Amino acid sequence: MSLPLRHTDKKREAILQAAIREFRSHGFEATSMDKIAASAEVSKRTVYNHFPSKEELFAAILHQLWEKSASQGELKYQPDRSLHEQLTDFLQGKMNMLCDPNFIDLARVAVAATIHAPDRARDMVEKLRRKEEGIAAWIKAAQADGKIKTGDPELMADMLQGQLKSQAFWPQIAMGQNCLNETQQSQVVSLTVAMFLQHYQC
Repeated sequence: MSLPLRHTDKKREAILQAAIREFRSHGFEATSMDKIAASAEVSKRTVYNHFPSKEELFAAILHQLWEKSASQGELKYQPDRSLHEQLTDFLQGKMNMLCDPNFIDLARVAVAATIHAPDRARDMVEKLRRKEEGIAAWIKAAQADGKIKTGDPELMADMLQGQLKSQAFWPQIAMGQNCLNETQQSQVVSLTVAMFLQHYQC
């Protein structure tokens, strides 16, 4: 029973990876299900068996992006650990995600396909934002513990994560820059934590 399932999963993954390649190379509008089937080396019927439409296939790619964003793990405030340690662990996990080539590929597909479709873009951004609510809850808990100054937790979370994205996401997405190396990643994480705590720590 498990062997056919694994075969089906492999076909589905091959289709998704082929779609990512085609969307990146030709854009959403110019990519056809025929091209995706050829790139995945499967029949067009097989593609439609997994994804009834190009829109649903693209939605599946976005779902991978959202799941990748959520895979950093649950962020829970720990009053017995230093803020510096907790923030460093969180931001390093997020940095690992941002520097994952597969994540970058998915993000490029999503951004390129939503530039001319504001409704699709708003939906994507809102879902990604909900995946990042953990750090805002962490900040709120630290405020209740008297460790972080009062203020809007969501704004503070956006500012914190925006520091990483300004170095390890948007330059790669918008300008095709290489992902940061390990030394650069550590420097950005360290500086981001220091700047945040210097301003907000009680």
